[in-house]
This record gives sequence, C-alpha cells and structure tokens, in this order.
Amino acid sequence: MTVPRLVVAAPSSNAGKTSVATGLIAALTARGLAVAPHKVGPDYIDPGYHGLAAGRPGRNLDPWLVGEDRIGPLFLRGALHPRPADIAIVEGVMGLFDGATHPSVEPGFASTAHVAGLLRAPVVLVVDASSQARSVAALVHGFATFSPDVRLGGVVLNRVGTDRHEAILREALGAAGVPVLGAVRRMAELHTPSRHLGLIPAAERSDAALATVRRLGEVVAAAVDLDAVLTLARSAPPLDARPWDPALEVAATSARPRIAVAGGPAFTFGYAENAELLEAAGAEVVAVDPLRDEALPPGTAGLVVGGGFPEVHAAELSANETLRADVAALAARGAPVAAECAGLLYLARELDGLPMCGVLDVATAMSPRLTLGYRAAEAVSDSVLASAGTRVRGHEFHRTHAAPAAGPDAAWRWSAAGPEGFVAGSVHASYLHLNWAGSPQLAQRLVTSSARRSENARAHR
Repeated sequence: MTVPRLVVAAPSSNAGKTSVATGLIAALTARGLAVAPHKVGPDYIDPGYHGLAAGRPGRNLDPWLVGEDRIGPLFLRGALHPRPADIAIVEGVMGLFDGATHPSVEPGFASTAHVAGLLRAPVVLVVDASSQARSVAALVHGFATFSPDVRLGGVVLNRVGTDRHEAILREALGAAGVPVLGAVRRMAELHTPSRHLGLIPAAERSDAALATVRRLGEVVAAAVDLDAVLTLARSAPPLDARPWDPALEVAATSARPRIAVAGGPAFTFGYAENAELLEAAGAEVVAVDPLRDEALPPGTAGLVVGGGFPEVHAAELSANETLRADVAALAARGAPVAAECAGLLYLARELDGLPMCGVLDVATAMSPRLTLGYRAAEAVSDSVLASAGTRVRGHEFHRTHAAPAAGPDAAWRWSAAGPEGFVAGSVHASYLHLNWAGSPQLAQRLVTSSARRSENARAHR
C-alpha cells in the first residue's frame, strides 16, 4: 500500500522536533490535506498536540510495546482510519538512533531510525542551530551516513538567529549535499509550558493549546518549503503490509457489556488501540470524566482508568465524593476494574493526603524521583486482565510512589525487581502502561469478565 509519509527526527531531545512536527501537521491540514499523525515511542502527550493539529487521533508506533511486525499495520490503520490520509507525519523520539536500553534487544531497537526503517520512510532532521555555524554540516553528514537503513531526505534548521546566520548554515549544508527544507527563527512565544513529566497535555490547556498549534502551523508554513516536504513524502515506496484490524485480534462477545473508560483533563494518557480492541471484543465503550461526572454511566459493567495527571487535579478528584463512592461500589460488586499508573493513584486510599476512591488500601504521593523505562513483565496473579504467567511489554512513567508497592496478590514482576501492583478481587491496578495492541488477549479477557459480570447482574434482578 502506498501512503506518502516521512519521519521527523532530531540529533537529540529538545531540538524542537515536536514543534516542527506539530507545525507541519497543522500547516498541511490548513492546506486542505488530510494528515495522519504518529509518534514513535510510548509518549502520550505529543500525540495530543498532533491530534489537535490534524483533527484526527495521534497514534503511537513502538516496536517495544507492540512488536516489529505490527508497526506497518498499525501505521496503516492510522493512515487510513477514520478516512484515508493524503500524508502521514511521524514524529520521532529522543535522538534519531536512541532506542531501548534493555538486555533483551539490540542497540537502537525501538529508536526513530528503527521505525523509519520498518516504514521505509524518508527522514527529516530537525537541527537546533542556535549555537552552530559551519559545524552543522559535519553533524548532518554524520547522521546521513551513520546507517545505510536511514534515508535522510532533508533538514529543517530550528532556532536560527539572523539572516546572516541562516546564510552560513545553508552554505555549509549545501556542501554536505543535504537539502535544507526550511529555517525556523527563535520565537519565545512558541514555548509550550512543561511540568514534572514533560509538556502539559493538550487536553488540559484547551484554548491555549489550540492557539499554540495554530501558531506553530503559521510559523512552519512561512519557514518551511511545504511543496518540497510533500515531494519527499511521496517518494516513500509502497509498504508490504495490511492495515491492523482489531476485529482480527479478538473474538466478539454477544453480551455487549458496557465498559466505562476514564478521560477528561486528569486522565489523558491512553492508546487508541485499547478502546478499539474493547469494542472489537464486543464491549460498548463509554466515557467518564472523574473531574466532572457525578456517577458512572448507567449499566457500567467494567471500568478502565488509564494514565494521566491525577496529582495535578487531586483536590478536584477528591471533592467529587459521589463518583468516588460509585467507583468503590462498582469494585465491591465484583465488576472488573483495570487501572494503570494514574488509575492506581485514583483507586488508592489517598493521594498526597487527600481521600481517593479507597478501593485499595494504599497511600500514594508525589516523589522527587522520576521512574521511567521499558519493562518486560510477567503477570504474578490471575486477574480480570491477565492469567498468571502472561508475559507483556510495557513502560513506566511517573513521579509518584505507592506504599505498599504491591499487594498480597501482586500484578506484575519484571527483571530482578520485586512484585509490583495489586490484584484484589476483580481489580487490577499497576504502574505499568500497556498498549493492548501488543497483547490483545488483555482486552479479550477484560471484556469477557465484564460480560460475565453483566449477565450475572441481570440474572439476579
């Protein structure tokens, strides 16, 4: 299948690739093109800005989480769903060749270069030129020749100071033989606010996020040769893959259990494929916002509470006593509840001293230490999400801690670390983030458990 596409990468983090990628998506969308946005790696926040710019969900491409063989199919799912895109923009992660640091994989696995190779996509390198002149040519030359599997199709110079500075950079890169697709000037007003886990999610900034995305599109449209970008994207060869179809990954139950999925500003972390797998397995997926909704949707037979920033909204979450009580009652009735990271904090007894749902007898609090990394995990206990011994690949990303770190029946174990997370009755809660596209049986098991609970509830009416 042929989809025009390119990968936006950088020599390192903080070079401006998120701004350039989001600006490209916004600028091409403003031209009337349908743009499919993607993000390499497990990051949840950048795809939110991509989605604002494109008007369709940003999706992740991570070989660690889903396996190499699913990268092409998942890319095509995003490029063709909900409607075929004219071009796909894939934002990279960290530096171009920086990947997972895990003993089970080769160096560079799950890097931007790895994904670009799997997609056979040309790469646009975003270079922070603020402290460089002629040396930029040596830098770009190195990235262009480091791996034969990477086709460097052009450079976007970022944080350029003056016309003279731009001329020096362009002259140097002309000698290096790499096309300069654009030069973006230093613009302080384009700064996107950050906090303890990176950029503030787009869903939390609402109007401010929309204004930032709109401005990024204007800047990129004025500074980058969009026609050259389109030509480069259209040079990508056909992909030998079929679009990922969640209906082929799971078997649909006829019971149609209603599963509520937490969302809103406090719970912005989630992969689109998770909800799609729940629906393909037969569930009716409905949204609940723990900040605003006073009760779970009527007929809720299961609950999924994913990641986000409950620590930022702890007072408001705690103040919504009626929903907290409803969640606790749902768990007490034996309905399946799957929670990860932020969801664990919400189900705990308290978060930073404020009462939460009390489903788990756990105290959670902010921590000065960032816990970040890929995990190869094994299920310790049978649960509504996984049977004991199930192996999955996930990641951790938080600045909080739980005391205790695990219950008598733990959720997962990885490497030499001790058990982690909680399995208590029908509740599964852990810090581990998962993309269920890599382990579709998790969605299947959760829907089956919810369907059984729903049928039992009807039988006792």
